[in-house]
Amino acid sequence: MRGGAHNLLRGNAVCDDGLVVDFSRMKAIRVDAANRTARAEPGVKWIDFDREVQAFGLAMTSGTFSDTGISGLTLGGAIGWLGGMFGLVSDNVISFDVITADGELRRANEDENPELFWALRGGGGNFGVVTSFEYRLYPVGMLLAGLAIHPFERAREALRFYRDFSSNMPDELTTGFGFLTTPEGMPAVGIVVCYNGSLEEGEKVIRPVREFGPSIADHIQPMPYNAVQTMFDPLAPTGRNYYVKAPFLREIKDGAIEAMVTRFAEVPSPFTVIFIQQKSGAMARGEPDRTAFGHRADQYSAVVLSGWDDPNQSEANIAWTRQLGAEIEAFGSGGEYIDELGPADSEDRIRASFGVNYERLVELKNKYGPNNLLRHTQNLGRRT
Repeated sequence: MRGGAHNLLRGNAVCDDGLVVDFSRMKAIRVDAANRTARAEPGVKWIDFDREVQAFGLAMTSGTFSDTGISGLTLGGAIGWLGGMFGLVSDNVISFDVITADGELRRANEDENPELFWALRGGGGNFGVVTSFEYRLYPVGMLLAGLAIHPFERAREALRFYRDFSSNMPDELTTGFGFLTTPEGMPAVGIVVCYNGSLEEGEKVIRPVREFGPSIADHIQPMPYNAVQTMFDPLAPTGRNYYVKAPFLREIKDGAIEAMVTRFAEVPSPFTVIFIQQKSGAMARGEPDRTAFGHRADQYSAVVLSGWDDPNQSEANIAWTRQLGAEIEAFGSGGEYIDELGPADSEDRIRASFGVNYERLVELKNKYGPNNLLRHTQNLGRRT
C-alpha cells in the first residue's frame, strides 16, 4: 500500500511481482468542528491535515515532519509533539474503514470489530487496506517551541542535562535532543521543546533549558502548531538517499551517550542527524497491551537518520547507521519503532519491535488474512 509515500527505506510501498495499491491521490479531509473530529483519506499528508484542522483552532499530535503521510504513521503508533498530553497518534483514532484481505469492507472501532481496531493501532499494514481514518481533535493555540543549539564539544554534558531535565516534566511539555551539522559545516547538538499551554507557564517550565549554556543560538519562541510541524522539514527533503534505525530506550544510559557522541564525531555525511524523541506522559501510560503498540514504558526513541546525496556513498552511510544503531540498542529495551523496519527484517527483529503483543497480533493476522496476502510489511504472517 502506498499512502503518503514517506517511507524512508524505499521498500514498504512497492513490490516486484505483486500489486501496489496507490492512495496518493485520495486526499479528502472532513472536519467536524462541533464534535472535534476529522476524517481523512489515506493519501493525506500531515501538512494538509494540520492546515485543515488548525483553521478551526484544533489539532492532534502527529509526526515530526510535515511531509509524512498519515497512513503509515498512524498504523505504526506514532510519536508527536503533542503526545505528552494526547498520547500517540494511534491512541487518537476513533475508527477505521478497512478492506481486509478477504475482500470485506469493515468498520473498526471500540464497538465494531474491536479486535481489529486494537490491532490497527500500532500493528502496521498487516490487517487490511485502510481507506479512511477518523481522529479525535483538541483545541490547540500558540505553542512555546523551538531549538536551543550548543557546540558539539559540550555534547556529553548537554545530553546528560537533557536526560535529567526530561525525566520529570508536565504532560504539557514534549522534548527531544538532536545531533546535527550546522549550515556552516560544524557539528552541534540541540535541545528541542514544545510546550502546549500558557506561554507564561511554559517559560517557567523551560527556564532550565534557556539557562543551560551559553548556547550558540536559541530559537525557542511562541509559534503556531503548523510552524512546529514544519520546523525540521529542511533536515529530510524529498529526493535524498536515506537509511534509518530507531531503537527504543527505557532511559538514556551513559553507554548510549558515549556511543552517540563518539560515532557522530566521525559521521560520514553532513545531512545525517541523530534525534532522540521523548515518549512520555500520555504516550507512556497504560499497560503495553492497551493497543498493539507494545513499548509503552520506553521513554525515548533514538532515531539515527542518515541522509546523503551521492549513491556511491550508500554503503558507507548504511554501515555507519547500522553500527551506531546496534551500539545504542545494546543499552535499550529491545526492538525499535516498527515504521523504521523494512520488508527484509528478520522475524526476531519484528517480534522484538512488537514486544509483548507479537503473539496476539500473529493470531489476528492469520484470522483476517490467513493467506498472508498483505506480506510486504513488517510481516506478521510468516507462521501459522
